[in-house]
Amino acid sequence: MAMAELSTPKTTSPFLHSSSRLRLSSKLHLSNHFRHLLLPPLPTTPNSRISCSVSQNSQAPVAVQENGLVKTKKECYGVFCLTYDLKAEEETKSWKKLIRIAVSGAAGMISNHLLFKLASGEVFGPDQPIALKLLGSERSRQALEGVAMELEDSLFPLLREVDIGTDAYEVFQDVEWALLIGAKPRGPGMERAALLDINGQIFAEQGKALNAVASPNVKVLVVGNPCNTNALICLKNAPNIPAKNFHALTRLDENRAKCQLALKAGVFYDKVSNMTIWGNHSTTQVPDFLNARINGVPVKEVITDHKWLEEGFTESVQKRGGLLIQKWGRSSAASTAVSIVDAIKSLVTPTPEGDWFSTGVYTNGNPYGIAEDLVFSMPCRSKGDGDYELVKDVEIDDYLRNRIAKSEAELLAEKKCVAHLTGEGIAYCDLGPVDTMLPGEV
Repeated sequence: MAMAELSTPKTTSPFLHSSSRLRLSSKLHLSNHFRHLLLPPLPTTPNSRISCSVSQNSQAPVAVQENGLVKTKKECYGVFCLTYDLKAEEETKSWKKLIRIAVSGAAGMISNHLLFKLASGEVFGPDQPIALKLLGSERSRQALEGVAMELEDSLFPLLREVDIGTDAYEVFQDVEWALLIGAKPRGPGMERAALLDINGQIFAEQGKALNAVASPNVKVLVVGNPCNTNALICLKNAPNIPAKNFHALTRLDENRAKCQLALKAGVFYDKVSNMTIWGNHSTTQVPDFLNARINGVPVKEVITDHKWLEEGFTESVQKRGGLLIQKWGRSSAASTAVSIVDAIKSLVTPTPEGDWFSTGVYTNGNPYGIAEDLVFSMPCRSKGDGDYELVKDVEIDDYLRNRIAKSEAELLAEKKCVAHLTGEGIAYCDLGPVDTMLPGEV
């Protein structure tokens, strides 16, 4: 094989070129048994060499051989310049079309856990090639380079491309999934209303960028808090994308609720099903024990301590993040990443018969009587095509309805706070004296 010599220009950063974006791409043919094959010598002249490095001013093409012809391939870096050739019979195997996934806040702790799960095939499957499009800030630029280096060194065969950048209009180009994690944390003394405005501006801009350059059917999962209202702001600024495609992450709340019910019932958590988180990702959220099941039996028939269900259960779910910080000194980045994986997998794999999952979605047309034009966590089912439908066969008693109404009222108040970001007039903010931020989010 005449191997391409990897030459690195003398620049301040070997990753960056004029648009300050890193693109790691590979024109790969993959299978479960990929192998490197040595290419025959390429024609050379004295003092000539083949480069696949990236400079600040340009990207040098690398020579590759395909069907006996030498071609050039642009926009590659390091190991991503190499081409895997397969046996003829392996090339006929079906591989899924590459999907592009954008992740904002890509240099943060949650992303540090999430990106490697995405690249490994754990989320979209072992035969699904992906491209990762990583969005950060100017301050996190070097950290983004480090993330890209780690992804490169991990040798994920499904990872075809990696882009990094600070411009959402570049990073979101043609993406089919957008995982919006990056948001400003709430600092000491910051009111919830101030956080809504600061982060709302971020998600308004990202909504505009998605609307302009993303795939028309892009699926958007908002993680940055306050995630329900941020998701509403984002969808309002993306009128060309179906509102149904926007989600706010409440899956970690669902997972925590399942864990607490399992502990109380003395069973492993895989025995808990039909768990719903209703409403806002705040202390007004409603973990639904009325419709949940343990081994297929209604929870209230298994756990007869109804006082604990109505009081201790909800409190234990709400305070779980704060307790974790108290014990470990860190926020729940790893379990949040796992819950993002769970949320995506719930949309790309069929929901088990009779079960459902929780996600914050647009309320228009909901069968529960919840006010329209909100992003509200509700029970959903999916056929595995990325879409979902709301579950109609749920019971709502007076206790549950009253709790849902409180979360609904809070989201309506938050909506008024961000009217200037949703195109609905002048903002008026009155969230009341009670701080409803979940522990660990301050």
